[in-house]
Amino acid sequence: MIRDGGTPAAIEEAAGLLAAGELVAFPTETVYGLGADAGRDDAVAKIFAAKGRPSNHPLIVHVADASAVDRFASQVPAFASRLMQAFWPGPLTLILPRREGVATAAAGGQGSVGVRCPAHPVAHALLLACAGRDSPVHGLAGPSANKFGRVSPTTAAHVQAEFGDDLLVLDGGPCRVGIESTIVDCTRGVPVLLRPGVLTRDQVEAACGERLRSPSEVDESAPRASGTLESHYAPRARVRLMDARSLQTALDVLGQEAKGIAIYSRAIVNTPSPEVIRRRMPDDAQEAARQLFAVLRDFDMQGVGLIWVETPPDEPAWEGVRDRLQRASAD
Repeated sequence: MIRDGGTPAAIEEAAGLLAAGELVAFPTETVYGLGADAGRDDAVAKIFAAKGRPSNHPLIVHVADASAVDRFASQVPAFASRLMQAFWPGPLTLILPRREGVATAAAGGQGSVGVRCPAHPVAHALLLACAGRDSPVHGLAGPSANKFGRVSPTTAAHVQAEFGDDLLVLDGGPCRVGIESTIVDCTRGVPVLLRPGVLTRDQVEAACGERLRSPSEVDESAPRASGTLESHYAPRARVRLMDARSLQTALDVLGQEAKGIAIYSRAIVNTPSPEVIRRRMPDDAQEAARQLFAVLRDFDMQGVGLIWVETPPDEPAWEGVRDRLQRASAD
């Protein structure tokens, strides 16, 4: 069932369900999350079951503000504190050493935990309502509200299409960012980028005062993190990335026989086939991120078998979009 997330009654209903160990879907500025009390392993287990997600694949814990981080993390490095100050609330997740005995299931059994403070007003209201109850919920484990490995939802209707009417979904409108948060590992003494988002490397480095490393630069194995599998964010249709010239060549070869294909490109491509669906990708990276998942879902709804996407520019602002498309197109 979908409720208007802007109403106090809906927030209170959702907070009550979460306190009782149930699941609720809620909007963030990135994508919609499937939430449960991060402090209750039995509640978090329902997320893994609903999504069909492996229980060792960790979830991100959403908190109302930086003061709640100490409930889940045993240590916060100085550069991580600087990142919180610069980007929270906002689309940044920090991987921190986990406090022993807390959020074990949400962390996938690891000694680290991912924490984020979302910027969406509905998410913020829900987190405050949960923390203010007689039996407070201090953080919500909240992966994207979709079946595991599939396209993340950016509207309440997307969530309902995944899970049906039994799940309470707080409607906060379309997500303004549209792809998941940037993830920075803060457990190894230096900041390590595990997943790009709309925040660029330059922005993160300027805020934390240190160079952002890649996992390959750090000797120890990176902690598992949400949304970092090679194949992820995939629609039912097969996604293929091509440059503009290859797109046009492929359409020329198929000619009138081109069927069941959707094109998402910045370049204008032509085809004599009326059965090819064409949608223009924005030239602006942030706008492309905002609409990316909605476009992939729309193509799926139109029943195409192939989605051909023009490869995004090799520029810092496009790193998050490139990452999601590369994972969506992986075998």
